[in-house]
Amino acid sequence: MSDNDTSPMTGTAEPSAGDGKPELHRAIGPGLLLLFIVGDILGTGVYALTGKVAKEVGGAVWLPFLCAFVVAMLTAFSYLELVTKYPRAGGAAVYTHKAFGVHFLTFLVCFTVMCSGLTSASSAAQAFAGNLNKAAHLGWQSGGTMLLIAALGFMTLVAMINLRGVGESVKVNVVLTLVELSGLLIIIAIGLWAIMQGKGDAATLTQFNVKEGYNVFTAVASATALAFFAMVGFEDSVNMAEETKDPVKTFPKMMLIGLSITGVIYVLVAIASVTLVKPADLGEGETPLLKVVQAGAPAFPIAIFAVITMFAVANSALINMLMASRLLYGMAHEGVLPVTLGKILPNRRTPWVAILFTTVLAFGLIWFADLKALGGTTSFLLLVVFTITNIAVLVLRKDRVEHRHFTAPTVIPVIGAALCAFLASPLSKRDPKDYQVAAVLLVVGVALWILHWLSTRFIGTGRTNRPERVEELGAYHEDLNKQREGHPWT
Repeated sequence: MSDNDTSPMTGTAEPSAGDGKPELHRAIGPGLLLLFIVGDILGTGVYALTGKVAKEVGGAVWLPFLCAFVVAMLTAFSYLELVTKYPRAGGAAVYTHKAFGVHFLTFLVCFTVMCSGLTSASSAAQAFAGNLNKAAHLGWQSGGTMLLIAALGFMTLVAMINLRGVGESVKVNVVLTLVELSGLLIIIAIGLWAIMQGKGDAATLTQFNVKEGYNVFTAVASATALAFFAMVGFEDSVNMAEETKDPVKTFPKMMLIGLSITGVIYVLVAIASVTLVKPADLGEGETPLLKVVQAGAPAFPIAIFAVITMFAVANSALINMLMASRLLYGMAHEGVLPVTLGKILPNRRTPWVAILFTTVLAFGLIWFADLKALGGTTSFLLLVVFTITNIAVLVLRKDRVEHRHFTAPTVIPVIGAALCAFLASPLSKRDPKDYQVAAVLLVVGVALWILHWLSTRFIGTGRTNRPERVEELGAYHEDLNKQREGHPWT
C-alpha cells in the first residue's frame, strides 16, 4: 500500500510496519476467503424463498435465479475495484462518503444496510419457525398464531445471545458453511436421482406462470427482484481485506469463483425443486425445500433436513442481528443518532439499547410482514445500496492511488447500476409491500436522525456530528467480520 493512502476512519495516512503500529493479522488465504464468501451468500434466501419465486414465475424458476446471479456478478466487479483500491475501507457507507461527501446520504446508506439486516433476520425467523413445525411434527397451521409465536420466540433467543456477546472464528464459519452447503447438495442429489428414476416433470422448466397484468418479461423481472435476496452477502467480504493475504491478487479470483459456485448451486436447486414439486405447491408455506425432499426421496429422514435448514437460517439471523445492532450502536457512537442507542452493558460490554431497539423493530417486521415481503424488502434495500455503489465506482475513478488495483471495465458498473436501479424500481413489478416495509424502516431512521439533530442544535446534548468522523460509520461493518476472526464483542 502506498504511503499516500488514507485511512477511511481518520483521514490520515495508513500505518505501515515502519510506523511501529500493529496491523491486523493477515491470516485468511484463498481457501478460507472462498469459503467465507460462499458461506455468506448461502442461507435463508434459497432455503426459504425458492417457492415464493416459483409462485411468481412458474416452472422457469431457474431463470430469475440466473438473472439475479448476473446482476450480482456485475455489482461484484464494482466491489472488487473498490476493495482493492481501498483495501482498508469498511463497506458501502465509506465508498458513498468518499464519492459524494454528503453526510446525510452516507447515513441513509448505512441505515439502509442495517435495515436489510433486520428484514433478512426476520425472514430467517419465520423460516426457522416453519422448519421447526415440520421437524417436530407440531401440526401448526401455515401463517397461524403458533408459527408467529415461535418466530418471535426465536428472535428473542437471538437477542439474548446478542446481549451476552458472541465470539466466532473463521473455523466456525467454515463449519456453518459446510452445513448450509450440504443441505443444498442433498436437494441437488435427490433431484438428480429422482429424474434418473423417471420421477418429476422436466417439461415444467420451460413453463411460465404469468399473472394478470404481467407479461413474461415483467414476470421474470418481478421474480428476479425477489430472487436477488438469495445472492446478497458477497459484499460483506470486502470488510475482510485487511485480514486477507495479498487482497489485491486474491479477492478478484475468489469472489468471482465464490459467486459462480453459488449461482450454479442455486440454479440446480431451482431445477430440482420445480421438476419434483408443482410451482403452485412449492410456493405455499415456509418450507419449500422440505417438500422437494419428501417428493423426491420419501424415505429420507425429513427431520434431518429440517434441522439443517434451521441451522442455516439461524446462523443468518444471528449474524444479521449482530450487524444491525452494531451499526446502530456505531451511528450513535459517532454522533449521528441519539447517544442513548450507544449505551452498553457494564459487564458484558454489549450495546443493550441498540440490541433491544433492533429486536423490537424485528418483532414488528415478523408481526406485520410475511416471508415474501421480508425477502423482497431485503432485496430492495440492498439493490438501492448496490446502485449507489456502482455509481460511486465511476465517480471515484478521479481518485488515483499509487498501488495496483483491480479495475472493472467502465461498461460493467454502468450496466450494473442500471439493472440494480431497474430491479429496485416499480418498473420491475416488485410487490408494493416491499416499498411500504422499507418506507416504515427509513422513516424510523430519519426520525431518529432528526431527533438527534434537534437535540444537538437546540438543547446541546450529545456529540457533534463532525464531518471528518462520518466515514467511520462504515468501519462498523468490519466489527461483524472481525468477530468471525475470533475477536469477541465482549
